[in-house]
Amino acid sequence: MTTPSAATPSTASGQAHGPAAPAQPDAPGGRRGSLGPVGLVLAGGISVQFGGALAVTLMPRAGALGVVTLRLLVAAVVLMVLCRPRLRGHSRADWGTVIVFGLAMAAMNGLFYQSVARIPLGPAVTLEVLGPLALSVLASRRAVNLVWAALALAGVFLLGGGGFSGLDPLGVAFALAAGAMWAAYIVFSARTGRRFPQADGLALAMAVAAVLFLPLGALESGTKLLDPTTFALGAAVAVLSSVLPYTLELLALRRLPASTFAILMSLEPALAAAAGFLVLDQALAATEAVAIALVIAASMGAVRTQVGRGRARKAAGGS
Repeated sequence: MTTPSAATPSTASGQAHGPAAPAQPDAPGGRRGSLGPVGLVLAGGISVQFGGALAVTLMPRAGALGVVTLRLLVAAVVLMVLCRPRLRGHSRADWGTVIVFGLAMAAMNGLFYQSVARIPLGPAVTLEVLGPLALSVLASRRAVNLVWAALALAGVFLLGGGGFSGLDPLGVAFALAAGAMWAAYIVFSARTGRRFPQADGLALAMAVAAVLFLPLGALESGTKLLDPTTFALGAAVAVLSSVLPYTLELLALRRLPASTFAILMSLEPALAAAAGFLVLDQALAATEAVAIALVIAASMGAVRTQVGRGRARKAAGGS
């Protein structure tokens, strides 16, 4: 889940990731009041990454496209039932926006799962994060963002020159492409949020993504998707990677400043590396760990720069 205002990684997700939420005002509050929502966001991030790790274990049974199909299908049904979005009264532009949002969501998930089928979860998420990070740097257009871009590139260099060079180059390409789709997801999620109330646009986009992916999953996996065990595990992936984190993050955003939320989302590569180690026994080399830390630092720095610029504009406008 990401905040379009910050244009930085969440989640989802998406991925792999959760839905981008409408921009929230930076609400005041002491540390004591923020502990609850911070815990919710971290719990959502942990849920997303462990859901991704579970998806990797399911791939031998259903294939990468089959896993994506099950996740999107179950998540779409749950969100449509919970949100009950109104289908009438929307313009052609509204439907065009939500369809493109669904396309970006489907592509992001499909490419990411193709990536983690070939390379470890931690490096895959680290490379994917470069998409939203690039979007944030380009949106800010400040000289300091060259520092964050340099940090990110240093991280990628370490991944390429360290333990990452032995990984499947196709998996690397899929992760980078998923990052580009994540950036598109952020842009069209924000546009959808402006056109549809509550989470209606998200539910409709998830349904679009599920319908688009169903033929691909059926072609790759066929009747394997109907196996009770496979379907149950796919439903668990949908709950861990979509339904549960979406709920936790939406609750957190009611009390948590968007800037804090976006910075917490920058921790996704570290959470992914932890999930890969604990569930999939994917240990990181020292260079990979340093590379992930550099990308996290770059993402956090880009968020803080973007937020600081927004506050400066507000102060200038109010003076």
